[in-house]
Amino acid sequence: MRTKIVAGNWKMYKTINEALELVKAIHYGCQCNQIEIIVAPSAIALQKVSEFLKNSYIKTAAQNLFWEDFGAYTGEISAPMIKDAGAEYVIIGHSERRQYFGETDSSVNQKTKAALTHKLIPIVCVGETLAQREAGKIGIILENQITGGLDGLNEQEIANIVIAYEPVWAIGTGKTATPNQAEEAHVMIRDLIARKFGVDTSNKVRILYGGSVKPSNSKELLNLPNVDGALVGGASLKAQEFIDIIKSC
Repeated sequence: MRTKIVAGNWKMYKTINEALELVKAIHYGCQCNQIEIIVAPSAIALQKVSEFLKNSYIKTAAQNLFWEDFGAYTGEISAPMIKDAGAEYVIIGHSERRQYFGETDSSVNQKTKAALTHKLIPIVCVGETLAQREAGKIGIILENQITGGLDGLNEQEIANIVIAYEPVWAIGTGKTATPNQAEEAHVMIRDLIARKFGVDTSNKVRILYGGSVKPSNSKELLNLPNVDGALVGGASLKAQEFIDIIKSC
């Protein structure tokens, strides 16, 4: 059995104090240790949130990283810095990073390798735009993103990666993939991994759904056979909504 994950991506929201208030409300309001729960605050709040969660059932993630360990890369943070701040996970290749900051499958690959080198667990995001879905290109897009993003990794490394399927057209739009659409895409991803890295590896990889997940649709989505949890955006910024999603898992 694959342990389910519910991860909250706080994006560019919450000051340090606001982030602490939110994580305290989640920590004291849920007390669930049957699944993995992750929060991804902004980089400036990551250390403080991680310190509070040091002995908690909740883990922390960074929202991004650079592939070099150090250097003259103004504004970037490295895997060693993320580890030092107390995080265990890092989100890589989110569609907003691809859209606004020029992330490519090649940069996703470099970042994933850097994370694995420093024992961080990458949450690698993949997903198609509405135009690509309507053109019937979802299979090609997912194959290109997985092939490029995971190039050069071995079976053991792949088994330790979390994949997040986020249909770009459903992120922050209020639109959600139907259960059939979500399951279909997750099966595609699992089959792709099986073809490239073996069935045993594919069966170990956890694939999350991300895209306007909220309490009203989470139970149906998170109990699909190939959906191993959720990467939650807006609803993770409200403690009770996030707790309700966790409980529906």
